[in-house]
Amino acid sequence: MNKLMKVVIVGGGSSGWMAASMLARLMGQQLDITLIESDDVGTVGVGEATIPPIAYFNKVLGIDENEFLRETGGTFKLGIEFDGWHTPGKAYMHAFGRIGKDMGLAGFHHTWLRAKAAGHVSDYWDYSLNYQAAKANKYQPLATIPNTNLQGLVHAYHFDAGLYARYLRKLSELWGVTRQEGFIEKVNLNPTSGCIDSVTLKSGQAIEGDFFIDCSGFRALLIGDALKTGYEDWRHWLPCDRAMAVPCERVDPVMPYTRSMAHGAGWQWRIPLQHRTGNGLVYCSDYYTDEQARELLLSNLDASPTGDPRPIKFVTGRREKQWYKNCVALGLASGFLEPLESTSLHLVQSGIVRLMKLFPRQQMNQIDIDEYNRQSQIEFERIRDFIILHYVLNDRPEPFWQRCREMPIPDTLAHKIELFAQSGRVFREQDELFTDIAWYQVMMGQGVMPRAYHSLADSLSEQQVEELLSSLSTLVNGTVSQLSTHNDYLNRACKAHF
Repeated sequence: MNKLMKVVIVGGGSSGWMAASMLARLMGQQLDITLIESDDVGTVGVGEATIPPIAYFNKVLGIDENEFLRETGGTFKLGIEFDGWHTPGKAYMHAFGRIGKDMGLAGFHHTWLRAKAAGHVSDYWDYSLNYQAAKANKYQPLATIPNTNLQGLVHAYHFDAGLYARYLRKLSELWGVTRQEGFIEKVNLNPTSGCIDSVTLKSGQAIEGDFFIDCSGFRALLIGDALKTGYEDWRHWLPCDRAMAVPCERVDPVMPYTRSMAHGAGWQWRIPLQHRTGNGLVYCSDYYTDEQARELLLSNLDASPTGDPRPIKFVTGRREKQWYKNCVALGLASGFLEPLESTSLHLVQSGIVRLMKLFPRQQMNQIDIDEYNRQSQIEFERIRDFIILHYVLNDRPEPFWQRCREMPIPDTLAHKIELFAQSGRVFREQDELFTDIAWYQVMMGQGVMPRAYHSLADSLSEQQVEELLSSLSTLVNGTVSQLSTHNDYLNRACKAHF
């Protein structure tokens, strides 16, 4: 019972080193952890934008926020702006954090909808501290709005994924993880159980393990090639199947939000770091050739490129079994959802947390494996629906967007859209990732304005509603005016020196 379990992680990059660091931090005395990676195998490395839960992951590892940002060239992120997704020239933001002040069990947006119906001309995002700070290029730590109990700024990060992996590697090795340089040529299965016994490197060395974690990216060397688990293809809902990525020089001021700009057959991302800006074009190969995508991307950069555009091919979907036998897949090996809502690293994080909760003691229990797969499926499908939402609710003229507008969508998403359209209500299920406020923002930003509002919004008089909206707007604007600029805070607290 005291035997160390041998865990072998195949692949480095962000997912491999995130898994290694968390396992070593929390279970290092019970595990013998080896991570195999080859310097000759590149990583996709475009997952530079995150969502707020990444801060909790880093805290569990004991990482100091400012040190982490210095080491990775990181910046703060208050939300994602979607430009041209509903119609060309129209933009909105999925801002993190709360908006306004809820009335009991009715969200603030019901009060705002009531005021709008009465002729009030304010914008929903006027009451979002995150939105107003983002557009003013402001940021500093703020737990609550001063002299109130209203939530302050809620942040995530932009950072260099390669530098993050390097930073976590340094911590992991300090905590006892062994890094093995090498290229895997063969995966050796047990002829009786079908589990993985070992992997053989190009050098001929065999590395045995009790438990394997597949972080080999799109190759899915263990979970796909060796164990032959199926893959659920979602391209009929999310038809983009290519990306072209390129960095460019830093642009000032460094904005504290991600930009997603729709184009004729997909969208372009812009991710501001301290030392550069990450850019990429996600597109459907039915409408753009790779060369057309390359030219479009380069023509839309804010500054000179610092490299050549790199093509990436993908199939949106998920592994039907993300844990099979004695192998769990994380990151791109487990499935792929385009980075529209910055969920790539979050899915790695949540997969690791789920694995920690269900980690086998001495032997694999099928009920734990089934539970892991059940939860993973729900999470992937809910995030999938949220991403499809951006595509289906559009009024753009191009054939690609018409196809997205007219395609059948999952019943779970169709129900959510109709419920909101009729009554302004959204209900989260199964601890799904995105909050009700996230759904409100995207649906209203994409042109769905509810036909009704909650009756609780009528509990205030017209004068009280006016006073509430006025006081909230004053609070938000007054708070933003006192915040440090994003550039100043980065230079003061966490400036990268490279």
